[in-house]
Amino acid sequence: MDFLLLILGIAGLLIGTELVIGGALAVARKHHLSEFFVGLIILSIGSDLPEIAVAVDAGLKTLTGSDASGVVVGSAIGSVVAQIGFVLGTAGLLTHLTLPKRFIFKHGTVLLGATALLYLTAIDGGITWIEGSMLVIFYIIYVVVLLSRERVPPEVEAAVPDETRWPWFQIIVGLAAVIGCSELTVGSVVRLAYEFGVNDIVISVLIIGLGTSLPELSISLAAIMKRKVYLSVGNIIGSNIFDTLVPISLAAMIAPVTVSGSILRFDLPYAFMLTAVVLALFYRGGGFRRAEAGIVLALYGGYVVINLLQL
Repeated sequence: MDFLLLILGIAGLLIGTELVIGGALAVARKHHLSEFFVGLIILSIGSDLPEIAVAVDAGLKTLTGSDASGVVVGSAIGSVVAQIGFVLGTAGLLTHLTLPKRFIFKHGTVLLGATALLYLTAIDGGITWIEGSMLVIFYIIYVVVLLSRERVPPEVEAAVPDETRWPWFQIIVGLAAVIGCSELTVGSVVRLAYEFGVNDIVISVLIIGLGTSLPELSISLAAIMKRKVYLSVGNIIGSNIFDTLVPISLAAMIAPVTVSGSILRFDLPYAFMLTAVVLALFYRGGGFRRAEAGIVLALYGGYVVINLLQL
């Protein structure tokens, strides 16, 4: 039964990502938005809805006296590392990823700045509602500035193909399918792993950890298959900016969030280092090829191994 559910989950992921990419491209044309912007903002927020649900639930649990800070902080930081390491590394193995240097500098600076800002607000071991509000406001300002400066060349057609008359509805349905089928896929894989006697630690760190990034992975790979590199990379960068600033902050606005010493000593600095390496590999010229992807995947593998050894 679990094997059948796994097949259904993967099939649903394929259908959902097809709907998401088609709707996203139609929205870009209809509203005169660039594909990079659509991936950076619209798809990244949509694919991160599970992280928002986890954050709100953790905040409410903390209010009732059960501190769930570790769940929201760990899932957010783990998702950031998995996306910039595993998802982008996997995408780089499949195709040559390129971005203009101005994009890398502008949005890479925001991403590194967001990680540093999160570290500074949490350095005392916790994040208050005031600090959480500041991080959310920072993200809102970033989105507003981006939207105000968004320009598409006049030669881009505004017309939307007849088969995509409701692109926003298509995106919503596609994202719902991707998120739901991601949960179905991860759940069935976990149950199958238990049946085959796989260790609990391996299941939690590898399967569930990667499973939180499954929506971004499926959307990014589907975009690459359609040769929409800007959409793919924009989704990954935008998702990391969102994950760094918003989920933990929303939980902190409900109830104070505690940040463990291990997160401050290892996970956050590692996320910053890995992000800086990826941006440097992009910026140095020539784009992101298989060699660069191999380096990034190796660094992600190192992160997983270190976490396994610490458990």
